[in-house]
This record gives sequence, C-alpha cells and structure tokens, in this order.
Amino acid sequence: MSDFPKDFLEKLEKDLTDGLNSYQIEASSRQVKQSIDFLSILQKWNKSFNLVSTQNVSEMLTRHLLDSLSINSYLRGKSIIDVGSGAGFPGIPLAIFNPRKKFTLIDGNGKKTRFLFQVKLTLDLPLIQIINCRVEHYQTDHQIDMVVTRAVSGIAELIGKICHLVSKDCRILFMKGIASEEDISSLPQGFEVVNVDELEISNRKRHIIEICRN
Repeated sequence: MSDFPKDFLEKLEKDLTDGLNSYQIEASSRQVKQSIDFLSILQKWNKSFNLVSTQNVSEMLTRHLLDSLSINSYLRGKSIIDVGSGAGFPGIPLAIFNPRKKFTLIDGNGKKTRFLFQVKLTLDLPLIQIINCRVEHYQTDHQIDMVVTRAVSGIAELIGKICHLVSKDCRILFMKGIASEEDISSLPQGFEVVNVDELEISNRKRHIIEICRN
C-alpha cells in the first residue's frame, strides 16, 4: 500500500527490523508490511492534520513507532487501554505485534480518532476499538488488564482520571521522557509504584513506570 521509493522502503524495512531485533520481537512479513503501511498513512494524514510534530518518515519510525514498542515486553493480560492515543502511539504498533490482544484506543480529539479508524480498517486490525471521548468519561464492564499511556500528562493527574477503570489486578504503564522524583512519588492514595526502568531509545532517555493499586 505504501508508495515509498524502493531504496527508501528497503532502508525503512531494515531500520524497522533492526529495531525489532533489539527488542527481541519476532515479526512476520505481514507485521513488517503493516508497520510500513502505518507510517505511509501517517505521513499522508500528517500533511493536513499535524498528528505528530515531524514530517520525516524515518523520525516517525524511530521516535514514535519503535519508541512505542519499547514497552512490548511489559504488556500483561489480553485487554489493554491506550489513553490519549493521539496518532496511535503506542497502541497501533503494540496491536500490530500482539494480534491476539484487545486494544482500546481512547482520545478526545475527533480528527485523531478518525485517523485511527482509517488505520484500523486499512491495516485490518479487528481487535482494536476506537473511542472518541475523554478518558474520565469512559465506562466499560469488561476487565481491563493494563492501561498504557505515552507522555500525556502528570502521573498523579492521569491516575485521577482513570482510577475508575483500574482494578486490583490492573497495571498502569507510563512512558515518560524523564520522570522527576516528585512526579513518581506524588501518587494518589491507594496506588504504588511497582517498577521504574530507564531505557535509552534512539539516543533519548525514557522512563517506564509501572503502577498498581495497593
């Protein structure tokens, strides 16, 4: 589906494969194609809707798609919510490489959820659900195993918005640039930090913070 020039397409595929190998993620040819097609759709929509800050597809790959997959090994359970999904990060890449898990992508911006619907249809990702609303208004009767979010807001602020969705068995996974000690320690009552990892992705540091109810 992508219309990238052959040489550039081959480079993208190599960079993607190298990144997947660094995360020890096994990929089928279909998953590689879905990933490249996702970047192609994003590039086209981004010209009109400014979904991400860069127009450079190679940067979209490293700064967004591969960055999203840095939490792949942290996923648990079968039902995962991506809060403030925006242009589909981290939800779309995670869904591509975890086709048996159900992902619910929530965003309050209508143009972004319209883009996500297009991605879902084009890439044939049937287990993705797209919700256009503020997460504090979202309700579900289904068990949620994990909530993931990528640099949406402060930790305490977001927990206040999603606490109605988080059961004792649910984990929250924050992807932060560099989280301050104050940000990590100022959790609302009833929540605790399980783990904090510092990763370096494309020469940029990132904290992965795992939180649960206590």
